[in-house]
Amino acid sequence: MEDIKNTNETNVSSENNTHKRRKTIIRKKSPQRKKNEKLNLVEKSTEISEDFSFKKDNLKIIPLGGIEEIGKNITVFEYGNDIVIVDCGVAFPEDDMLGIDLVIPDFTYLEKNKDRIRGLVITHGHEDHIGSIAYLLKKLNIPIYATKLTIGLISNKLEEHRLLKTAKLHVVKQGQTIVLGKMRVEFIRSCHSIPDSVALAIHTPVGTVVHTGDFKIDYTPIDDQKIDLGRLAELGNKGVLALLSDSTNSERKGYTMSESTVGEVFDKLFMNCKKRIVIATFASNMHRVQQIVNSAVANNRKIAVCGRSMINMIKTSVELGYIHAPKNVFIEVDMIKNYNDDQLVIITTGSQGEPMSALTRMANGEHRKVNINSNDLVIISATPIPGNEKFVAKVIDDLMKIGAEVVYSSLADVHVSGHACQEEQKLMLSLVRPKFFIPVHGEYRQLIAHRNTARQVGIPADNILLMKNGRILELNENEAKFTGTAPVGKVFVDGLGVGDVGNIVLRDRQHLSQDGLIIVVLTMNKAGNVVAGPDIISRGFVYVRESENLMDEVKSLVNVELMRCVDNNITDWGTIKSSVRDALKDFIFQKTKRNPMILPIIMEVK
Repeated sequence: MEDIKNTNETNVSSENNTHKRRKTIIRKKSPQRKKNEKLNLVEKSTEISEDFSFKKDNLKIIPLGGIEEIGKNITVFEYGNDIVIVDCGVAFPEDDMLGIDLVIPDFTYLEKNKDRIRGLVITHGHEDHIGSIAYLLKKLNIPIYATKLTIGLISNKLEEHRLLKTAKLHVVKQGQTIVLGKMRVEFIRSCHSIPDSVALAIHTPVGTVVHTGDFKIDYTPIDDQKIDLGRLAELGNKGVLALLSDSTNSERKGYTMSESTVGEVFDKLFMNCKKRIVIATFASNMHRVQQIVNSAVANNRKIAVCGRSMINMIKTSVELGYIHAPKNVFIEVDMIKNYNDDQLVIITTGSQGEPMSALTRMANGEHRKVNINSNDLVIISATPIPGNEKFVAKVIDDLMKIGAEVVYSSLADVHVSGHACQEEQKLMLSLVRPKFFIPVHGEYRQLIAHRNTARQVGIPADNILLMKNGRILELNENEAKFTGTAPVGKVFVDGLGVGDVGNIVLRDRQHLSQDGLIIVVLTMNKAGNVVAGPDIISRGFVYVRESENLMDEVKSLVNVELMRCVDNNITDWGTIKSSVRDALKDFIFQKTKRNPMILPIIMEVK
């Protein structure tokens, strides 16, 4: 600093001296400047290295349904502050779910994270993938992305629930990619038993995840829309972090037959048939309906449709151009009396023997507009879903007793599956070549079978991850690990009630269905004295007139128990009810070896 002071004090006018002085000043400052510049460079390099070494978030995959079960498919993909939901379906009640109409997922996790949800993406329009959307939208109004037919079917459901006007529905084309936060979702053309099905490629900062949805590999599909194997292979070449794949048919070897083979069987059955033809199939299987239409047109038959779901599905498909039929082929079911039997085809619901379905009512002689007779050929174009075998068998028996000719899957190839068998699953795995494999959409044994298939094509055992509903899987380029759980469960829909029937109510219903009910009615005054009764009412336990002695003994026992309560100054009604219930329970089991529900009712009189 002294050198700088001296040079400033010297009055030097020449240019050379000024140049020298400047050099001197710079030379003397340079060590400090170099030190400061070095510090600045270190700070800047630290900032840059921090940017480049920024650790990416893990991708979270959380199934809220669809694992170790058939139906109720819904999966959450979560990266950073963004959530994308794939599918939102229902499951149908099991035998022990008495009175339940539908089973939907528990949306608690989604409600807690509603501000982070960027959209709901749908793979196809089957009930087990779209059936819960209306119930979700009543809690969260989030945007929905799906192909045209799927959006059409969703719209029908939302209209029934009066949600269509406020719903945010977006039609996406196969091959299109949408941006949802930090994730991009690509819709890949797929093949299933319903048109407009897609697989999904979910592109995230840590890698691409492929979700097959429900699929089969059909080289001769009815609508000529083959699965886009080329795009799947292209993704596999670029590198796929994880594959989630349909496991429904993972226990079946070989290939699933093409849907077009069913049309050939229909043509043979229709040819030279003089009977009226009644065909039951899944309402959502539009490819099957299209083949029925083709055979009917070729044989100059009109088509009537029975069953509300079938009517709605065909109407939507025709309007959107997914079922092609000449004008005036479809007629109202009321018009069938105007045609001869060999001029008619009736398409109906009830292929699973559902108690209230159109075909079951026809078989029972209870359908208001269609009476089955010996001049009917009934084709059941479906295989029984596990658990429905008895219902289907009964319908077949009832139809045959009427005299109808019945053709079903055991007698002819009138049904093929919409899901991939083992060889198709191997092809999917070989094309996509994922680092991690996650079998989904199946019961536990089916997930295990799919795991074994994946091992056969070279997926390391440690990289095959068996999920459970609610289990959180975190993924990145290097590892996959389970890190926690999210709330999951089954929410029961009973009539208009959603979630108001739980396990306790179901247990009571099962108890009532197995052992019946005994109601004890008596009237007491404020002093605790019995004024009237007890009266014994039995429902589902014994027929009172045939068990008068037992009912008299029950009444006597109740009187004894009431006198005991009076003698012991017990006036609390809760205690009296418990005493009567316990005494009756032991007595009835001793006499009958049954455990009916016992319901004491005490009324007060002033």
